[in-house]
Parts: sequence; structure tokens; C-alpha cells
Amino acid sequence: MTDDAMILRSDVETLRSDVEALARAVAAEGATLYDHWSGTIERADFQPSARNLAHYLALRRRDNRPLQRRLMAHGLSSIGRLESRVMPTLDAVLAALDAITERSQRRPFPSEAEFFAGEQHLADRTAEILGPPATGRAVHLLVTCPSEAADGPDFMQGLARLGVEAVRINCAHDDRDAWARMIGHARAAGLAAGRPIKVLMDLAGPKIRTGAIRELDGQKRVKDGERFAIAAPGRLMDAPADVLAVECTLPQALAACQKGERIFIDDGKLPTIVVAVADWGVIVEATGSPDEDGYKLKQEKGVNFPDTEFSIPALTEKDIEDLDFVARNADGIEFSFVQSASDIDDLHAALAAIRPDWQRLSLILKIETTRALGNLPDMIVRAGSKQPTAIMIARGDLAVEIGFNRLAEMQEEILWIGEAAQVPVIWATQVLEHLIKKGFPSRGEMTDAAMAARAECVMLNKGPHLMKAIAELETLLARMGGHQYKKTPTLRRLASW
Repeated sequence: MTDDAMILRSDVETLRSDVEALARAVAAEGATLYDHWSGTIERADFQPSARNLAHYLALRRRDNRPLQRRLMAHGLSSIGRLESRVMPTLDAVLAALDAITERSQRRPFPSEAEFFAGEQHLADRTAEILGPPATGRAVHLLVTCPSEAADGPDFMQGLARLGVEAVRINCAHDDRDAWARMIGHARAAGLAAGRPIKVLMDLAGPKIRTGAIRELDGQKRVKDGERFAIAAPGRLMDAPADVLAVECTLPQALAACQKGERIFIDDGKLPTIVVAVADWGVIVEATGSPDEDGYKLKQEKGVNFPDTEFSIPALTEKDIEDLDFVARNADGIEFSFVQSASDIDDLHAALAAIRPDWQRLSLILKIETTRALGNLPDMIVRAGSKQPTAIMIARGDLAVEIGFNRLAEMQEEILWIGEAAQVPVIWATQVLEHLIKKGFPSRGEMTDAAMAARAECVMLNKGPHLMKAIAELETLLARMGGHQYKKTPTLRRLASW
């Protein structure tokens, strides 16, 4: 054996030892995490998915970039795309290294069925929650129903003709009679088309909003660098008289605020920082403004507290009232403002009081706060342990909470966690919004929609050009699906060169 060959063999032996050490550590740490979860897992088919998620979290607590490059240099399978199959991938890499190093006792390669079992679990759950995919594309479509969807069958029939798999009814709008008519039209359209349209209903959740405003010198505008007061309900007149003041509908959040924490108003249009706290509320300083004239405070605008630790029930009284209808009529529930596993326990208890077979309902976890993001693995396991579960990336509120500059990164990480847990992910908020509202797309939103092809489902909101947007998205998703599955290029033949 030449010196170069001996050096190469030594390198491969070292590489094998490093991969084996990684596999052992991931298996051990993953087992510990899975044991923490296992006592709550009632669905037997979710056990391997929870175990894979535990292994993935153990793997991703390390910086694996140097090891991955060494594997790539030897023509071996990269560990950069193992989300749905952590241990099978590591086993396959070790089996290949055993063969290369000509070990006398070689581990077997996983079978193809074992290796791709996670992908199959994900596909099965996607079909269970969102229905079978339309011909020609793997990514499902979810469409928000406008109020007019209750007026007659045309809207649902149009969706059925375009192959839409599911509709979303927002319980923050309309009423039970309208919801019932929407569902009836969806069921009839699906029956006529020969494929069901799944119905998901979105619980409104607690809404943190601006309330009454106390003007200052007849003005409601706040400029960058100016200070104003945010008061608890009914405490507006307790704020200092020399500043503009506005109420916030959630006194618990104000009571928990600390100096230096951020508060965002109206989807982040008015960013502020807390400079003083009092029993009636807080004084904040504006750290930005949408234009030179400042931001005009208005009632009923969203308020976000991304840095503040406070706890309120995710289920409001209205949600519990609506849940009686939702649990009896919908195929799945979209859980707004869910932030912890205990929130899911509360929902499960409420559902169990309504119908004995509540575990047949699917549950979509809307990830829209910093706290929900941190608790995501535990929430997935708590929900998936008892019922079909999916994740919705609620990009509007989430972007405000974590910062717009981090949204793209966190979208990726949520997609990875969903794939590792083998549960579907819904890519939501402002997809093709310009096309839906104006009739033609912006350049950037077409690229955004193409990126959405890595999720299992894309949600579109209502608008006058919705049907045109669906047709455009159908073509885009079909073409992108031929090129890529999740993070993996499929190497379809290129036809442009």
C-alpha cells in the first residue's frame, strides 16, 4: 500500500470513528428526550415520529458543518438532508464507511422502506389533514373563505374546479349560520367534484389591540423619538397629562412589562421601547415611524410584546363558545395564539367535553409568537400524541415578534422541525397578496411563492383576483415540485439549455 493510500485509509477510519461517535451521542440524547415525552403519546403511529424529532434535536445541537464537508469529499451521503430520517441516514453512512474500510463485521444498509419511512408518514398525515393532493402537484392549497362564500355555491364550486384541497373559515368573522352555509357549500362542491374539500376553522384567540385614545393638543400622531403612554383599560386618564396616551386591551401584558422591552403597534408599523413603568401602564419611546409625519394612532390595531413574559389562556370565552360548533362541523381546528403544551392540554379538555371522538379532529398549531417558537417541539409532540397535527407558519405576527430580518431564517427552521416530526407545514400570510388584490403579481412574491413549495400546503387569503392567483400558483407549484422535494433537488432534466 502506498503512502497516499495509507493516509487516505487513515482519514476514512478517523471519519468513521467520528460518525460513529456522533450516532451514539444522538441516539443516547434522543432517547433521553423521547423518554421525557413518551408518557403522553397515545397514538402508536406517532411514536417513531416523536423519536425521530428527538434525534433531530440532539443532532442539531451540534455544529455538523465540518463533518458534513468531510463526508462530501468522500462521495458519501450528506447528513444535511436527513430531517425525516435521522438514524437511518447515520446508519447508512456508517454502513458505507464499513464497506470502504473493509471491516470484517459490517452493519447492513437500511432497506429503502426503512430509509424513506419518515417521508411516507409525512405524506400520509398531509393527506389525512388536508385531503388527497390534486393531480400534478404535491403541495396542497388552503383558501380563506370570504363572507360571500356563505351566499351561494359558486365560490366553493370554483375552488373545486381548480383543485383546491381545503378551505379556512375564520371564526373572528361572520356567525354560525354563515359558517354552516359555507361548510354545506364546501361539502357539496367536494362531492360533485369527486374529491372532498377539507374544512379548517380558525379560533380567533385573544386579540391584543389598541383601545381608546387621549389626544395631545388635538393630535394623535407619534414621530420617531417621541414618547407616549400605553395604559390599561380604564386607566387612560391616569397617564401623565403632557403625553399622548392610548389604551391596550390586555392589562396583563402591560403589568409584566419591564424597562427596555419592545412593544410594536399595528403590525410593527410603530416600533417602541419601554422607558418607564407604572401601575396604570407604561411610557414608551417610538424607535421608528412609517413616514416623516409620524404614525397616527388608531383604535383596534394589533399590539405585540415580543420581549415580555406573561401568561394568558390561549382559549378565550368566545373560542370556547365557538368550539362547540367547530368541533361538531369542521375537519380540523386552527389554534391561534397557542404558546405552550399546557395550552394544548386546555384545548384537549374542552374538546373532550364536546364529543367523545374528538381525537379524529386535526389540529393546526399557528406559530405566531416568540414563546410559541421556543416551545414548538413540545407543542408538536403534545398535540401529535393525541390527534393529527400540522404547523402553520403565521408569518405576519411572527415577523413582528422576531423581527423581519429573522423571518426567512425561522421559516426554514420551522420547516425542518416539521419535517423531523413528520407533520405537515402550512406556509401562510400574504402569499401572492398583490396578485390577489390587484390582479398582477410583484416580482418578489412569485419567488416567495416558489419557496413555499417546500411546505406541504400554501394558504391564500381572500381577494377579488383569488381564482386567478390559484391558477398561477397551481402552475408554479407543479413546476417547482418537479425540481425539488423539501431541501433536496430531484435533478429533473433541464430543458432550457
